Amino acid sequence: MRIGFIGLGRMGKPMARNLLRAGFALTVRDVSPGPVQELTEVGAEEATSPAEVAERCDVVLASLPDVATTEAVFLGPDGVVSRSRPGQVLVDHSTIGPATARKVAEAASKKGAAFLDAPVSGGVERAADGTLTMMVGGDSEAFQKVLPVFRAMGKDVRRVGDVGAGCVVKLVNQLLVGVNVVAVAEATALGAMAGVDLPAMFELLRTSWGASTMLERSVPRFLARDFSPAAPIRLLRKDLGLVQELGEQVSARLLLARAAQEVFGEARAMGLEESDITSVLLALEQGDVE
Repeated sequence: MRIGFIGLGRMGKPMARNLLRAGFALTVRDVSPGPVQELTEVGAEEATSPAEVAERCDVVLASLPDVATTEAVFLGPDGVVSRSRPGQVLVDHSTIGPATARKVAEAASKKGAAFLDAPVSGGVERAADGTLTMMVGGDSEAFQKVLPVFRAMGKDVRRVGDVGAGCVVKLVNQLLVGVNVVAVAEATALGAMAGVDLPAMFELLRTSWGASTMLERSVPRFLARDFSPAAPIRLLRKDLGLVQELGEQVSARLLLARAAQEVFGEARAMGLEESDITSVLLALEQGDVE
């Protein structure tokens, strides 16, 4: 079974590298030559277009930055679906909305191919060590077929329903990420402005009900003032936009998601769009400007 991987960015490149380590035959495609060269030097083959990846591979995976790129890669004139065939499985690991996933799945089904939406969570670190969480939507038979492929990249891999369900779970996760990182930053700014010892405060919070994954991730960055972009604000703002779109579609009240998006908007206005999501602290440290 030959695997194709399109999109070798922060997440895609380490995910693709883990497929090589697991022994899969791999064909890769990216608009940037650098990551392609890195992987071809360790055993991957290069394709010149998404369509060529589809021609050469039994399973095609993609990790892409936004909805527009996903639609272009899968549905464009030289896209994956243009050369898809019966029995093939197409997978998108990107963070997109469920409507986009269903659109791609419908096009793939006309060629006899299956489509799975399989967004991931865990960041660059867990992408590198192959322990990502993967939430998958789509046909159960197709899921079982590619499960060994998924397990080369992820530790907790689960099918959560039909096409689009994986996207919904990922957007729920991104809502929690956005709200939590803003809450941790707001709490940190409050503690600092009130004059408490931050390291001592953080140690107590770690064993209190306020503990969270985002607290654990944020604390070292806050203390070191290290906002290098492992997870840039730009991408989380995009995800929170998709969360709000989904909320409108299902008539959900998303008060906290909107509030978090507003704070990230303030950070963007400060020029922090490419900084890590924890840099939202810098916006909150300005205090109440009203």
